[in-house]
Amino acid sequence: MAKITNVNIKTEFITLGQMLKFVDLVSSGSEQKQFIQDHKIVVDGVELKMRGKKLYPGTRIEIDDSMIFEIKNDN
Repeated sequence: MAKITNVNIKTEFITLGQMLKFVDLVSSGSEQKQFIQDHKIVVDGVELKMRGKKLYPGTRIEIDDSMIFEIKNDN
């Protein structure tokens, strides 16, 4: 099973695209779009392709069944 990586945010939410950049999976907006199209991304059990999806603390993101991220509040 994949290790869970915590993503600590100081804001109310982070978008999926911002999170991908924050964890160094992509470096630009155009890469975000391509990455999301090329990979299986499941947010709280629902597969999606929206880079603008808002991720709040407690949200769990699984990528290609090999990476797991959980959004945490860093306050």
